Amino acid sequence: MASVRCCVLIPVYNHGHTLKDVALAALRFTDSVMVVDDGSTDGGLASLNGLPVTLVSLPRNQGKGAAILRGAEEARRRGYTHVIVMDADGQHKAEDLPAFFAAVHENPCALIIGARNFHVPNVPGSSRFGRKFSGFWMFVQTGVPVSDMQSGFRAYPLALLEAVPCSETRYSFEVEIVVRAAWAGFAIKEIPVSVYYPPREERVSHFKALADNVRISLLNARLTVRALMPIPFRRRALEVEGKLSLLHPGHTFRTLCASASPRQLAVSAAWSLFLSTIPLLGLQTILLLFTIGWRKLNRLCALVMVPLTWPPFVPGMAVLLGYRVVHGEWLTQFTIQTLGYEAGYRFLDWMIGSLILAPALAAAGGILVFLAASCYAMIRKNSAERRNASCGPAKV
Repeated sequence: MASVRCCVLIPVYNHGHTLKDVALAALRFTDSVMVVDDGSTDGGLASLNGLPVTLVSLPRNQGKGAAILRGAEEARRRGYTHVIVMDADGQHKAEDLPAFFAAVHENPCALIIGARNFHVPNVPGSSRFGRKFSGFWMFVQTGVPVSDMQSGFRAYPLALLEAVPCSETRYSFEVEIVVRAAWAGFAIKEIPVSVYYPPREERVSHFKALADNVRISLLNARLTVRALMPIPFRRRALEVEGKLSLLHPGHTFRTLCASASPRQLAVSAAWSLFLSTIPLLGLQTILLLFTIGWRKLNRLCALVMVPLTWPPFVPGMAVLLGYRVVHGEWLTQFTIQTLGYEAGYRFLDWMIGSLILAPALAAAGGILVFLAASCYAMIRKNSAERRNASCGPAKV
């Protein structure tokens, strides 16, 4: 990714009484602050007069998600690579911005979420429940543990917002974008942040308890159904992180070798091939994303291996092997009878054959990746030594 340029983005809707303080606090840490007005009607934007902030206005209230996306468009036009979103109600502390800047530079392709410290006064019970509820469904849908799905303090790579399409435009956008980013192969990182909740009588919230909770529940139902469908997710992160593609094997191989040791690449490739070969009907992606973090695998290498097991070649080989094991002969007739009416038997053959094929592919793929990466590392080392030798002794 190109050099990182961050812009603090503050979406606002009728929070005029706190907006100026939030903007001033952010300006203490950066001169790149953008306020996106989501159709406010309280006249609060006047408080920004004289402040060096960029103002973007939506003609009518469209929702927080729409405001974030509109601000991202303007940030992209101005040459930024990331937006760090802060709420306008004063809940977030600008003192946490340096931690976001550091996290963005360390993980420029990751979606970074500020996990709020709830050990403070006046935290609403609905917020505690909502955090657990959304975290549970996030894990079910992706296998990725996220402790604070509903935190609005986040850093978004603009490339992620551009690559990952979402249907939601209101508060539910913040749930959908995290799930779809994980499906697309982007890393989800969390950093601890502080939070402030005013007393109940002073609190101004535009979260509609009934409408927004129904919207989030329907969204989780859709996402869960999609997670269980045996259809591979498009690995959009590979298009962002160095344009990795099997259509460009040389560039992909060099990028992977630069990202990890030969042993780590080999283990990552072997595990990905093994898991992707087993017909788990949509659960491969969830398990792979979960075990990438759990086993400290190389995420790029694991995701690049997945397309090698897509139909028809690998599943077809598994069916043939399974048929041979069950019936003692090879399946030679591919008709509506054998592949249609007997589909249930073919699935059993597929499962049995995959238990033979998966470890074989994993072993072969792991060994090949290890040998190739080791040879490449040795060639690079020898080339570096020759270049150093050709320079001669250093002059004093």
